[in-house]
Amino acid sequence: MTALNRVPSLLTRAGTASALTIAAVSGSIVVPGAASGAEAATVASKALKVAASKKGSPYKYGATGPGRFDCSGLTLYSFKKAGKKLPRTAQQQYNKTKHISASNRKLGDLVFLHSGSSVYHVGIYAGKGKIWHSPKTGDVVRLQKLWTKNVWYGRVR
Repeated sequence: MTALNRVPSLLTRAGTASALTIAAVSGSIVVPGAASGAEAATVASKALKVAASKKGSPYKYGATGPGRFDCSGLTLYSFKKAGKKLPRTAQQQYNKTKHISASNRKLGDLVFLHSGSSVYHVGIYAGKGKIWHSPKTGDVVRLQKLWTKNVWYGRVR
């Protein structure tokens, strides 16, 4: 007998209030409309993996991949591969995202570096204060610790 088959009999003994607890403990909770395991990987986590897979790709101003990237070209390419369309430039990408606080940032959120009200760089948040990005001419796509506090975060919708 599976855990789900036991839930109806447990309901009559334990009451409906604890049915979700029983199902959750058994690891068999089913929520209508929830994503399955295969669907659970988010667009953001997919984009993060795509960016990481481009480690070592050279920077080229205006490039959007698949072999060379500028900063916003890397984020555009990564999210496109994950199923979301972004505008071309870092500023346009910032304008298109849902702005979030640093305390609410999650893996795969976009990280925008700014000077005053102007965004000049973008990367993908990888956790522990690090981003995947394509830094500048002569450099390559890499994981790097954030080097400034002039940062805004955006979530791709």
